[in-house]
Amino acid sequence: MRHLLTLENMPRAEVGRLLDRAEDFRVRGQQRELLAGRTVLNLFFENSTRTRTSFELAARRLGADVINFDLSRSSTAKGESLLDTLHTLEAMKLDALVVRHGENRTPDWLAEHANSMVSVINAGDGSRAHPTQGLLDALTIRQRRDDFETLRIVICGDVRHSRVARSDVHAFTALGGRDIRLCAPRVLLPEDPDEFPGCAMTEDFDGALADADVVVMLRIQKERMAAALLPADSDYFAQYGLDARRLALAQPNCMVLHPGPINRDVEISSEIADGPQSRILDQVANGVPVRMAVLAELLAR
Repeated sequence: MRHLLTLENMPRAEVGRLLDRAEDFRVRGQQRELLAGRTVLNLFFENSTRTRTSFELAARRLGADVINFDLSRSSTAKGESLLDTLHTLEAMKLDALVVRHGENRTPDWLAEHANSMVSVINAGDGSRAHPTQGLLDALTIRQRRDDFETLRIVICGDVRHSRVARSDVHAFTALGGRDIRLCAPRVLLPEDPDEFPGCAMTEDFDGALADADVVVMLRIQKERMAAALLPADSDYFAQYGLDARRLALAQPNCMVLHPGPINRDVEISSEIADGPQSRILDQVANGVPVRMAVLAELLAR
C-alpha cells in the first residue's frame, strides 16, 4: 500500500491484516523506532476532534514528526490553489499527508497529482469514505465478536450523507458480513441503492432492530443537507432515536456504536450512550492503534 483512500473492494486478508496489526499496537503500545525520521502532516479542511487528535497521537507513538496544518494562517487563505499547496508541501520532503476535505475524492486527486512518493491517507472526504473509521468500527466489533458472517448489523441515521456508513459497510462486508440493515427516513436513505449492494433498506427502525447484534447510530449532518429535509429534533428522536425501549428489541448483548460527535436525545439517549452496551469510547480508544497500523503499513521502512 502506498495510499489509503477507501476500503471499497479491499480484500478480506488486507482488512484482517490491518486489524491484527492494530490489535498488536493496542496491546504493545508505542514503538517509536518504526517511523523515526518520518514526517506526517495533518491537512484538515474540516473540523475534527477524534480523527485529527488520534492521527497525531498515532504518528508520535511511532516516532514520526507531526505538523498540524493551520488553514486559517496558510497561503490557501490568500487564494493559493490546492495543487500549489500540495507541491509546496511536497518540496519540504513530507512522508504522509492525512487529508480531510468536504469534497468527494479530494484525497484521491491529491494522490494522483503528487510529484513525490508522499502517501495520502483519507481522513474523511465529503460523503464518500472514511476508511480508518470503518477499520476502527470493525475492530471494536471484532474484539467481542469475530463472526461477521452471522452478525445482524443495523446502521441507522443519516445514511445518505454518511462517509462512515459507506466505509463501515465496506469493512463489514469484506469481513463476511451478510445481514446489514440501513435504516433512516426516506430523505436520508441513499438516492442510489446500488451504492450499498447486499444491504437491506428500511424506514422502520423498530423492525430493523429485531434480534440485532450491533447497532451503529449516525450523526445527523445538518451541514450537508437542506434544513427543510429534517423534522424537528424531538420528532426525529421519537421515530429514529435509540433509547432503552428500542434497544430491548435487539439481542441482550447488542453492541451500540456511534462515530461521534453525538447529538444526545436526537440520535441516541444519554442512558444508552453512557450505558453498559455502549462501545462508543472503545471506538475512540481504538482510533489510535488503527491509525498507527495504517501509518506503519504505509511508512515503515
